[in-house]
Amino acid sequence: MVNTYAKTIKTLRQANKFSQQEVAKKLGISRPSYVALEQGKRELSLKEAGIISELFGISLEEFLPSVTARHRKYEQMLFAFLRHTTRDGRLPKTKLAKLLYLADFGWFYNMHKSMSGLPYRKIEYGPVPNYYFALLAELDRDGKIAIESKGKVSLISETRVGEKIGDDLLGPKEKKFIKEVAKKWRDKNTKEIVDFTHNQLPYTFADEGAVIPYELITQEDPEHVY
Repeated sequence: MVNTYAKTIKTLRQANKFSQQEVAKKLGISRPSYVALEQGKRELSLKEAGIISELFGISLEEFLPSVTARHRKYEQMLFAFLRHTTRDGRLPKTKLAKLLYLADFGWFYNMHKSMSGLPYRKIEYGPVPNYYFALLAELDRDGKIAIESKGKVSLISETRVGEKIGDDLLGPKEKKFIKEVAKKWRDKNTKEIVDFTHNQLPYTFADEGAVIPYELITQEDPEHVY
């Protein structure tokens, strides 16, 4: 899917006779970062997608119909965990990332499809979509979340603006599953959830930096899925 919108961006840019530098400036990013978008090596944020669609005079839904839906659903999953997992309204950034991973891969284990549809990569700190970091930065800029530094830990909390984010893209069974995952890990610390996910087959068998195949979770012991 990344390659699909990467090709679309390049086609739209060339058709409208924009240089890569001009589009990069509109997006507020460097030219190398923009080139990475056209090459499919960098995730496109919803905010950037909105700027591009406006720049080229097409609707966001026309530009990124399925990608837009996946990103919005992932955003709703994120807020669902902020609302159901926290005791004091805050979640460590790393723990939040792992909860989203468990929801996606646990859902795949049960339903043979991921909840968000986003690809996860194996990095040093665990399995995570590239979009996770872009989304947090975007939500922070828009005032939908607050990020508080406590030593080396970044704590994420929902703001009053963020409370307006709904959950209409999540089905009843998906909401129930998120609550199950949240309840199981509510009183666990970040190290416990990191150890759990790092010892799962998807993370263990994937190459460093590579996309983790969802199918690997189906080989996991049932009690070690989420």
